[in-house]
Amino acid sequence: MKDWFLVFKYIKGYKRYVVLHIIMSLLAVVGSVFTFAMAVPFLQVLFGMEEIATVREPLTFSLPSIMSNFNYEIGKIIIRHGEITALFAIIGIVLIFSLIRNLFQFLALSCLAPIRTGVSKDIRNQLYKKVLTLPLSYFSKERKGDLIARMTTDVNEIEWTILNSLEAFLHAPIELIIFFIILMIISAKLTLFALAILPISFFILGLVGSKLKKSSKEAQARMGGILNVIEETLSGMRIIKAFTAEKIMLKGFKDKNTAYAKIQTSIFRRHFLASPLSEFLSMLIICVVLWFGGSLVLSKESGIEPAMFIGYLVFFSQILPPAKKIATANYNLKKGMASVNRIDEILKETNPIVEAKNAKQISSFEKSIVYKNVWFKYQESWVLKNINLTIDKRKTIALVGQSGSGKSTMVDMLPRFYDITKGEIAIDGINLKELSILELRNIFGIVNQEPILFNDTIFNNIAFGLKEAKEEDVIEAAKIANAHEFIVQMPEGYQTNIGDRGGKLSGGQRQRISIARALLHNPPILILDEATSSLDSESERLVQAALENLIKDRTSVVVAHRLSTIQKADLICVMHEGEIVEQGTHKELAAIENGLYRKLYDMQSFQ
Repeated sequence: MKDWFLVFKYIKGYKRYVVLHIIMSLLAVVGSVFTFAMAVPFLQVLFGMEEIATVREPLTFSLPSIMSNFNYEIGKIIIRHGEITALFAIIGIVLIFSLIRNLFQFLALSCLAPIRTGVSKDIRNQLYKKVLTLPLSYFSKERKGDLIARMTTDVNEIEWTILNSLEAFLHAPIELIIFFIILMIISAKLTLFALAILPISFFILGLVGSKLKKSSKEAQARMGGILNVIEETLSGMRIIKAFTAEKIMLKGFKDKNTAYAKIQTSIFRRHFLASPLSEFLSMLIICVVLWFGGSLVLSKESGIEPAMFIGYLVFFSQILPPAKKIATANYNLKKGMASVNRIDEILKETNPIVEAKNAKQISSFEKSIVYKNVWFKYQESWVLKNINLTIDKRKTIALVGQSGSGKSTMVDMLPRFYDITKGEIAIDGINLKELSILELRNIFGIVNQEPILFNDTIFNNIAFGLKEAKEEDVIEAAKIANAHEFIVQMPEGYQTNIGDRGGKLSGGQRQRISIARALLHNPPILILDEATSSLDSESERLVQAALENLIKDRTSVVVAHRLSTIQKADLICVMHEGEIVEQGTHKELAAIENGLYRKLYDMQSFQ
């Protein structure tokens, strides 16, 4: 039952539609009741099973009174206009009530449409918002394909299994309650007997669907794996073709796809079993009720007449569809809850980077950045060890060292992409953890080794993050970044779409676009993370010139692999296994015999 309550947490924002749906459902059920209720007394009078009432009794809210008055009205029609006319009259009334019932049923279902689409929309919005707030460490441990699967196929699964069952959750109980009351009025003994055997069908269907939740969760996880392979294939197509790995990739994809298909086949078989099984159980219950009720009628001791028993069976047949709906919905719920749980895993994920209460504001950089005894580790081993460093305003600080020495991690601490484990980083004497995260990140401009661009126009990529960027400012930033010349030669200039991840541009062009983006934001502090390491000589020359324009009159922290790009830095820090082992200018460090910087310098053949 607790799974049922989880369904309603998604629709609490749509109470108005829920209330309207319940009202329309109630009116539809009332129409159903009147449609079937007319049959029994009419048949009794029409076929002479009961005498025509000639005196109208006072109308009260009781079954005998209602039926007696209805008997009287039918009798009047038969006496005045004949039996055939009465038959047409009753058929007309039945059709009118049937029309009313179906009209309200349509209105009730129409109220569910905005709930279904709205809940799916809300879940996607919540997931996307949550993904945007999660730390970078989360994405380093999770597969992108699995995240995409949770935001797409899992949301669709919720819509088609859980939200598709809303009618059963909201409408079916109303039908059950009303028809149950009517059945109790007709024969309490027979109804209690039927009520005792109904749970059997729920129990049997529950056994069939008991493994659905686990199987569905596994199926969704495997779909995440498939999407991850697709994402990696599209991203790495150049490498796949270069190493002729098409057959290996295809085999890996087929294996994952086959495993997913096997699980889905098992799920579908269980799902398809639900409908015929519930049909058979419904017929079994009707047969048992028919046997027990027929015994009561034949014994002539129960007080229930044959015509009333026929009416009872008519009403009892109407209680089975909503009961089946609830049983099937409960069955589908087990399948859909696997997706709910996978989505909840993301929504409940906590972000270790928490903004302080009453966080201090920062809009400029005035003095210095200070690392004080900074230690950091991702899991067990230390990545940074006892880092002490002061970065003064308008100075360029370079970080060099072998791969894995902690250079990029050290700069990732500044905009709080990660939080330090021990120690403190302060900007103008204020601990980073005391500052507003949004304003802290606004004072940094970042240019990465691999330019991160979006499938949009050049203009929008340069103006990324700015709500109202002026065209002249974008062009000026592009000129300083040495990008304007190649941009105006493109088919639509600044409005040219650059494709997925900027695939229509060369590496140097992409990097200059990202530099122009940083320039347009005009941040006081720059982080350049190996911004030229993947470029050819000509592109490097153009990008290096753009970088020199970028860092002019700004504080810069440069992570460098090529030592030729940082020889003019005010201070070079040499890192090894998470520690700063050497500090100084290029000239000072190059003069140290057997020093680590000198070794790196000699290896790159700089004289």
